[in-house]
Amino acid sequence: MDQPAITVEKEIPEYFLLRPEVEKAYGYSHAVKIGNEIKVSGAVSMDDEGNPTGIGDMEQQMKNCYSDLEKVLAHYGCTFDDVVVENVFTTNMPKFLEVAAYRNEIYKKQFPTGSWLGVKELALPEFLIEIELEVHK
Repeated sequence: MDQPAITVEKEIPEYFLLRPEVEKAYGYSHAVKIGNEIKVSGAVSMDDEGNPTGIGDMEQQMKNCYSDLEKVLAHYGCTFDDVVVENVFTTNMPKFLEVAAYRNEIYKKQFPTGSWLGVKELALPEFLIEIELEVHK
C-alpha cells in the first residue's frame, strides 16, 4: 500500500529588532522565533539611542529591562506566562537580591527556570543588570 507523502515544512527564523539602529551598531538581533521557540537577547537599561538609563539604580534598571522584554514578547503575541527560561546577569548580586522580589510583579502564574549570575562587567560600565529569556509559545 502506498504511503502518503510527508511534507516537511522548513521553519523560517523570524527576527525582531527592538532598536534597529542600536542593534545593528552592536551586531545582534533582540529576538528570534523558530517554530514555537523564541530566544530573546539580554535586555539592558537603555534608551532608544543606546544610552544607559537608571544609572546607579538597580531596581529602575531591572524595571527598564522588563519593560523592553515585555515589548519583545508582545511582538510575538506572548506574555511573561510563556517564558520558560530567564537568566539574570548582574554586576552587583547583593543589590539584585535586595530588589529581586519585584519579579513577583512580572511572573504572576509561575516562575521560569533559569540562573542568576554575578559577572565582572556587562557591555557598558553603567549597566548593572541584563536579563535574557527563552520562550515557548
